[in-house]
Amino acid sequence: MPSWIQAAAVGAGLLAFVCDVLAIGQDTCVEFKSSHTNFPIVLSGKATPILLSADEWPGVQRTAFDFASDIHQVTGVKPTLKNVTAVQSSYSSLGSTAVIVGTLGKSSLIDDVVSRTKLDVSSIEGKWEAFMAKEVEDPLPGIKSAYVIIGADKRGTIYALYDHSEQFGVSPWYWWADVPTTKHSELFMNPSGCSHGSPTVKYRAIFLNDEQPGIQSWAMEKFTNGTGAALTGSPFNHFFFAKIFELILRLKGNHLWPAMWTSAFGIDDSQNQALADWFGIVMGTSHEEPMMRSTPVEWDLFGSGVWDYGTNTQNIYDYWVNGTVRSKTYENVYTIGMRGAGDLPLSEDQNIELLEKVVAAQRQLLEDVYNTSDISVIPQVWTLYKEVQGYYEDGMRVPEDVALMWSDDNWGNIRRYPTPSERNRTGGAGVYYHVDYVGDPRDYKWITSSQIEKTFDQLSTAVAREATKIWVLNVGDLKPYEMHAEFFLSYGWNATRWTPANVGSFVTRWAQREFDLSPKDAAEVAAIVHNVTRHNARRKPEMWNATTYSLINYRESEAVLLALEDAADASARLYHSLPARTKPAFFQLVHHPVQATLTLANMWISAGINNLRASQARISANDYKARVEKLFEADYALEVDYHSLLDGKWDHMMDQTHVMYSYWQQPMANTMPFVTQVQAKKQALAGAMRIIPEGSAGAWPGDNVNNCAQGYGCPDPLLTLDPFVPAGNRFIDVAAGGPSPFTFTVTSNVSWLNISPAKGSVSPSAPEQRVYFGVNWDRVTGAEVAQITFNTVVKGQPSLSVNATLTANRTIVPVEFKGFVEGDGAVSIEAAHSARNTTVEGLTWTEIPGLGRTLSGVTPWPRGGNELNFTAGNGPSIEYDFYLFNTFKQGGNVTVKTFVSPSLNGLGDDRPLGLALQIDDGTPQTNYFVPAATPGSLPGAWGGADGWVAKSIIEVPMVFPVEPGAHTLKVWMIEPTVVVQKIIIDTGGVKPSYLGPPESVRV
Repeated sequence: MPSWIQAAAVGAGLLAFVCDVLAIGQDTCVEFKSSHTNFPIVLSGKATPILLSADEWPGVQRTAFDFASDIHQVTGVKPTLKNVTAVQSSYSSLGSTAVIVGTLGKSSLIDDVVSRTKLDVSSIEGKWEAFMAKEVEDPLPGIKSAYVIIGADKRGTIYALYDHSEQFGVSPWYWWADVPTTKHSELFMNPSGCSHGSPTVKYRAIFLNDEQPGIQSWAMEKFTNGTGAALTGSPFNHFFFAKIFELILRLKGNHLWPAMWTSAFGIDDSQNQALADWFGIVMGTSHEEPMMRSTPVEWDLFGSGVWDYGTNTQNIYDYWVNGTVRSKTYENVYTIGMRGAGDLPLSEDQNIELLEKVVAAQRQLLEDVYNTSDISVIPQVWTLYKEVQGYYEDGMRVPEDVALMWSDDNWGNIRRYPTPSERNRTGGAGVYYHVDYVGDPRDYKWITSSQIEKTFDQLSTAVAREATKIWVLNVGDLKPYEMHAEFFLSYGWNATRWTPANVGSFVTRWAQREFDLSPKDAAEVAAIVHNVTRHNARRKPEMWNATTYSLINYRESEAVLLALEDAADASARLYHSLPARTKPAFFQLVHHPVQATLTLANMWISAGINNLRASQARISANDYKARVEKLFEADYALEVDYHSLLDGKWDHMMDQTHVMYSYWQQPMANTMPFVTQVQAKKQALAGAMRIIPEGSAGAWPGDNVNNCAQGYGCPDPLLTLDPFVPAGNRFIDVAAGGPSPFTFTVTSNVSWLNISPAKGSVSPSAPEQRVYFGVNWDRVTGAEVAQITFNTVVKGQPSLSVNATLTANRTIVPVEFKGFVEGDGAVSIEAAHSARNTTVEGLTWTEIPGLGRTLSGVTPWPRGGNELNFTAGNGPSIEYDFYLFNTFKQGGNVTVKTFVSPSLNGLGDDRPLGLALQIDDGTPQTNYFVPAATPGSLPGAWGGADGWVAKSIIEVPMVFPVEPGAHTLKVWMIEPTVVVQKIIIDTGGVKPSYLGPPESVRV
């Protein structure tokens, strides 16, 4: 079990042992066993009444109803929920104890309790969304003791109630993912209660986007009579949003960008805006929808002329006035600025000067509509998305009170953060982030394909660099990004809870809360989720093809499938062990993602094997053709299974196509990968037996373009092996080249070669046999050569013999050496496996477990501070010891390739990301690997089918002169936020693959 999973399991075990409360990322104050000190919520079948005042916020009144209902769901006992006044002479008729809920300064009841008891509320008073709760003696006449829940403001009280509900056993996803409530017969509160200060991020939002074909089709079926809104046909009415608003609040969010492409929040349902305000949700609109109008939908309905402020100024201004007027009585964050029609850039001649006029007009509009000269109190945001960031970098500025929202590159890499000089703006800064996207180089919106470890890496930098005014997460259809949405909002709620060491425990705790699992099983779920998200983040499923993973080198595709199969098997085992009421949630949140991922990956890899084996005249190609066809149907069957859950509750939610993209846009239908077929009734020209050595796309006997450069008359196949090849052996596949069955034997002219099996049989029903070759190294001196002969007997045909050569090179490491050893022409090192780590000025290379494509990443930590950077040789360093045998294939040089996460120049292009490498006492080499780009654009290497984000990695090569022997590689920090995942030292033997060679042997 990986160390991060062990740590997560231990953490979850301690959590369960101490309090048995399965909430995530918060202090716990709920208990389930009576003691002489705790306060009863439900005891012996009786519930303590819940008291509010009639002058409380409506949103708090509504949440208190949820709170009482949650207690009922957990215990089966429904508490009385009652509005009372603060002027009663006695409350004894309600009992001697009560739960008293209210908002400081709003609830007359709470204000009376505070006044009577002299309760100290200074820890929350005047603090945004803060709350406190504790037992208070004699709070009201006739009540001996009360558990008092106080919010500093409306949402503070709401969060306090939902925080307690989660601790009782009600998941925020009880409706949206059908998570069953954890049952307890009794509930108690620790008398010291729970509290929380202001959140890390002021506005914490999700953005429903790219809503077809999933959530829109689903909502049309579930929330309408089939017709949708009168003007737009949208299904997103107040019934739908009531579910969304409650979820956001239970997840400690407070802000929403509603779906936009074929709907309009303000006109689809006249109750939408009022309902949001009633719940306590701050509304906004996306980066391309200024002034609370859903654009382009509303413009297409009500606009006059073209969407061009330069030529149609008054009509567009009047259009914005309408959106502002209808929204002014509600809580909003106004998007300012403007993009072109259809979320495209403004035309080339519409530049900074025009956009500055737009912002000035929008600001004047706010002054006029709100009848105020101080609009700094009206929340506004300018989203620096794509080319808009370029306007900022070219000198455009907005007033200080406007929040600057920096965007990622749509692939989870934040393009820019506030620099130190930008951090004193009164409007602050924020982040617009994606786990779903439509656009170049490829859409990704089918299934979860982002790592929370990567999100933590990026958002921790946002916190350190004070981009904490507003965060928005593009969640597409919301499902199947449930866990990631929760992590995003949880981190925005309280970033101090999560560190590189414990971020993995988020998933473990989530698994315990959602499925009532033991710590061991929860850790297994965390491993499943980690493996699936890591796999899908390596390369989005929409970008997979038949040769994404090498079919011939490093057993890469086999290892990828094996890891997914293990995860799927573990998921199936857990799924079948769960009670019936838990299975729907587990299927949605864990089982479907892993099974769907495995099915699609298996289909693509099988298609690649089919094509490869057909080119090698192997009739087993036909088995893989059949496998692809079966998997293609299985892919759809999983979609049907999802849509059939709970009598079709989630019908359409997985409608998204995802197979056979031809360009960035989604295919109109899933199309099976291309496969071919070998005529199995006819023997291959070269005979019944095919011999295919590991690492080759060719096949013997006969001609094949991959057997040698000439493609015909090629020599016998050649294998090499040394003691430090990670797999420990080599193999040759024996395959059927036609309908004739045959037996074979494998012999060698040396005694030190181990052959397994040394004989076998192949037939159309069993068309493949793999033969492994290992070496008894004690019997090999230096480099020795073994001749291998495959002899076959085919009934009715002449005997057939094929030869191969294996060179065994016994390399020896000095006994005193400790470190990584060259094998197979390379040294491959996971960055976390260092020998030494040196701290400078409080910065240390620190592991973020689970981050990246293979194991984890290391990065200078902590983030932020003075944004220190260093010259090569002066900053924090991390060291790796390695041993080489041969550098002569590269003329006495080695190429060191550092695999780093595809982060961007977050402090601007004048502070490009870079690192330095040094071997032994040689001169360090520095590489600034993210070049400057045209303002508002990205470096050229970022895009394309094999660019940085497609491959989810940047490969940074450097060449060093190195002699054989023991050496030390030092990686020096140059700039902060660089994340190193893996290091490959190529002595001339590295072969093509997606992930690079597996990690080398470490002695």
